[in-house]
Amino acid sequence: MARGAVIFDLDGTLTKPYLDFDAIRAETGVTGPILEAMASMDETRRREVETVLLRHEEEAATRVDLQPGVREVLDGCRRRGYGTAILTRNSRRSVATILRRFDLFVDALRTREDGAIKPSPEPIRSILRELHADADRSFMVGDYLFDIQSGCQAGTKTVLMIG
Repeated sequence: MARGAVIFDLDGTLTKPYLDFDAIRAETGVTGPILEAMASMDETRRREVETVLLRHEEEAATRVDLQPGVREVLDGCRRRGYGTAILTRNSRRSVATILRRFDLFVDALRTREDGAIKPSPEPIRSILRELHADADRSFMVGDYLFDIQSGCQAGTKTVLMIG
């Protein structure tokens, strides 16, 4: 492996922030991180919360805007030989809607349906294996603590987007 990868968070990193987590929490009665709360719920309650979450994600995916310069950044990564990936806690369906709307392509994608979620390092390790990329030549780019924790634990360099 001599290749690197640039792994991007989606909401707030490649796209302008689009999910209103406070509204989702208010509607579901969940406090704290939603996915972590769902993990400890019984199946019926988890499905109820997931239905609300999916509705919010799918509605938002049809209205979201890209951050300025996203296409140029992705193209620049590819021209320099980096694999590109998205690692998000969002649903695969909402991510597919966004990628299709903006005609974006990445080499790898991991969503919450794919197993461990951020801040676990495992989804980054999985992406690196898929792309045959070295952690020490790779970057995790995100706007939230979970992005940075995941990247640090996986051995990548991390980039925190602010603003």
